[in-house]
Amino acid sequence: MKHLLTTSLLLISFFASPMATIGQPNNKDITVYTTAKNTELHLSPTGTLHFKEMKQPLETQLIIFVDPTKTFQSILGIGGAITDASAEVFAKLSKEKQQELLTAYYDKEKGIGYTLGRTNINSCDFSSDSYTYVADNDKDLKTFNISHDKKFKIPLIKEIQKATNGKLNLFVTPWSPPAWMKTNNDMLKGGKLKPDFMQPWANYYGKFIKAYEADGIPIWGLSVQNEPMATQTWESCVFTAEEERDFIKNYLGPTLKKQGLSAKKLIAWDHNRDQVYQRASTILNDPEAAKYVWGIGFHWYETWTGTAMNFENVKRVHEAFPDKNLMFTEGCVEKFSLDDVNNWRLGERYGNSLVNDFNSGTTGWTDWNILLDENGGPNHVGNFCFAPIHANLKTGNLIYTNSYYYLGHFSKFLQPGAKRIVSSSSRVNLQTTAFINPDGKIVVVVLNMSEEKLPYYLWIAGQGQKR
Repeated sequence: MKHLLTTSLLLISFFASPMATIGQPNNKDITVYTTAKNTELHLSPTGTLHFKEMKQPLETQLIIFVDPTKTFQSILGIGGAITDASAEVFAKLSKEKQQELLTAYYDKEKGIGYTLGRTNINSCDFSSDSYTYVADNDKDLKTFNISHDKKFKIPLIKEIQKATNGKLNLFVTPWSPPAWMKTNNDMLKGGKLKPDFMQPWANYYGKFIKAYEADGIPIWGLSVQNEPMATQTWESCVFTAEEERDFIKNYLGPTLKKQGLSAKKLIAWDHNRDQVYQRASTILNDPEAAKYVWGIGFHWYETWTGTAMNFENVKRVHEAFPDKNLMFTEGCVEKFSLDDVNNWRLGERYGNSLVNDFNSGTTGWTDWNILLDENGGPNHVGNFCFAPIHANLKTGNLIYTNSYYYLGHFSKFLQPGAKRIVSSSSRVNLQTTAFINPDGKIVVVVLNMSEEKLPYYLWIAGQGQKR
């Protein structure tokens, strides 16, 4: 049974004193949920745990040690991106299936309780075409309007707002400025922002945020640029670390402050883990830039080079800049094939990333498209990818990949404001992370990275039970 993922949810009481003690776990509240390959278990309740005295564990025993008295970063939430593609596919579903999708993602009891969202400023690859919100060469942005988004994207975001009772934290990201602002005169294929358009482009973010908020959509935060070191075949714009630092320091930060938007959370980098420390240190070692930055965003696509996911680099940023936040801002499995929607590797990648990103200090985790069609799109440059849920528009049905359930092992149980606590495994094949929610409930996630069944003990302060 490869990559068994279980989540143990239990209620305990503890006292925050210099010699913290933990009360006996309440056995009635200890529930186990399991997702496992080659089974019908998909985020399924699979029993309860009943703790008993277990003093010194043996070296021969597999143990997950949990210590709720040691807390780390607070958790903002987990969610996914509401792109043009997701919105266009959603609009083609029946009302019944639309409601099913909203419940699946945003209902805490019947679904997996997403609380984070991301959407694009101007078009991205997961749009049906390239577009902006202004007429060509309008550097004063007098023609700025968001009518494009009112057809599909804004209606979906408003439905999600209702589904979350207005508790969606939405952040926004540009993939490219308008072509006429760039050195290559094209929204696609990289290029850079022309020096003469630094201030108009900074003004553009504010225009977008205020237009959305005027239409009833609060914006929690923004990132500076999606993947600023990538020259993509789709919308892209290149910033070196120094260029992004100076744009934040001299233009974007002051402009947000001047426009009354300084409370919006500004995220730098928004690219892969491979260069995250270099980018973070260049920006955050400059006090005039750092004062505007809430945190550093990162993706998981460093694997394109053949490397594994580089969690150590994220940890280095957290160690060096503990006063700044870390946000996983995008990840998906590339190269879509309808034949592979049930492939277990989809969820495995999510489970491995979620456990290790949170253990490295991450405060929020945002998946890519919440919904795509049976072709892995729409995508105007053919960059078709997987999403946790696909709609087969030929049949009208929704397809749930196992990544949906892996995400749910976190998002369904973690409450915003939860704190990560110690969870330590006696074997490398069992990965683990754990959290304590504001209501006192503890969430322990265990990921089996082996090809075999690995029964283990869950141990808390001299109390244990075999799983």
